[in-house]
Amino acid sequence: MATQLKESPDLLAARRVLSIEGDSLKALAAALDGSFVAAVEALLAATGRVVVTGMGKSGHVARKIAATLSSTGTPALYVHPGEASHGDLGMIAEGDAVVALSNSGNTSELSDVIAYTRRFGITLIAMTARRGSTLAKEADCVLLLPEAEEACPMGLAPTTSTTLMLALGDALAVALLERKQFSSSDFQLLHPGGTLGRRLLRVDDIMHGGDELPLTTPETPMRDAIIIMTTRRFGCVGVTGEDGRLMGIVTDGDLRRHMNADLLSQSVAEVMTAEPKTIRQRALAAEALGLMNRQAITSLFVVADNGRPAGILHIHDCLRAGIA
Repeated sequence: MATQLKESPDLLAARRVLSIEGDSLKALAAALDGSFVAAVEALLAATGRVVVTGMGKSGHVARKIAATLSSTGTPALYVHPGEASHGDLGMIAEGDAVVALSNSGNTSELSDVIAYTRRFGITLIAMTARRGSTLAKEADCVLLLPEAEEACPMGLAPTTSTTLMLALGDALAVALLERKQFSSSDFQLLHPGGTLGRRLLRVDDIMHGGDELPLTTPETPMRDAIIIMTTRRFGCVGVTGEDGRLMGIVTDGDLRRHMNADLLSQSVAEVMTAEPKTIRQRALAAEALGLMNRQAITSLFVVADNGRPAGILHIHDCLRAGIA
């Protein structure tokens, strides 16, 4: 009978930590009550910024929460409680709301921040595991963490407690995002760089418009249409009707299909392809690239809600913008 291999102690430790923290997160979700709603309302009511503060490991989590809030439509900053006592209290102003993180709720470095908020009537939201702590007693709103063991075998290193704070900060950020109806367009404005920014680029961010648009009418002789195609260098020309709406397109392929001695004297209407593929102005550029790939075309007219051409997009525009 084959002997079963003994599992690595590293894997056992990892599974134990994740199990402890996972169970604690479930307990946190179950324990949420009206205090969470009150905290969201308080942050929505703030006319200034959200100031997030904490000491030690709680401070590292506070920095991340401030960053998440800022990137999802709630202006926020981190203030180090130690530095606050030496002048950085000036970063906290009337109309701001302070979110203070402390597992024990009795972190001495937070005392000046707490006193400052009480003196000037600044909203104070506590995130702590001790209801009877100084921070909880002084706060306008308490986000109470459930009793949970630290995943550290000695029960000393902040592990589970910081995971709970981090998750609760994410919950606040997402609740605020949804209440503010923060959209992907808003998100893109705050994340213009990197892969995320490129994925959220809109068609009208990179399209060509105005005098660059290659447009003509159905009555135009093909000799003139070809000149427009050549000077605009998109390999096509759009055809608009009397109402200004895009009704057709003439491409290099249409020229090849109609190549004969009479081509130059024919009208655009005789050569054009009716009802060409188009894309909306506010569509994602990635959607436009996908459409061009599927249809094996290199240029795509961009139309406004009224059906009139607002721009044109070449596949090279997408590639230059890093969309792939």
